[in-house]
Amino acid sequence: MKIRIISSREEINSLRPNEKAVHLAFRASNVDFLNLLNKVPRLQMVQVPPSYMRTMSKAIEVFLEMQGVKLLEGDVWGHRKDIDEYFTVPDEALQAIKQMNQEGAAPDEIAKKLQKTSKLGTQLIEYIAKAEIVA
Repeated sequence: MKIRIISSREEINSLRPNEKAVHLAFRASNVDFLNLLNKVPRLQMVQVPPSYMRTMSKAIEVFLEMQGVKLLEGDVWGHRKDIDEYFTVPDEALQAIKQMNQEGAAPDEIAKKLQKTSKLGTQLIEYIAKAEIVA
């Protein structure tokens, strides 16, 4: 799974319409979210840093939910945008999530067990686990 890292509002215009997941590494305004959804109509997930999530407008949360876009809180630890514009979830983490799903573990249990070893946010792990259940 790849997550496109967006560092500034100017980068929204460079997104491809087929992106599925993005991480906003800047404090996006309501207009930025509208532009993001116009540019990327198939968007499924937006991740924002915890500091922004606490101050985010409730209207944006509701708007994203109405559009079928999941809003997650989290960071992309150790990612260097100057090397790659995407953060890739490690295959080991994806395999562990898939295996635990097959064993019948709940998404929140999976997140608790894998959060420290995978360095992924709990909400992202839960999102992937739920997507695996559906898939």
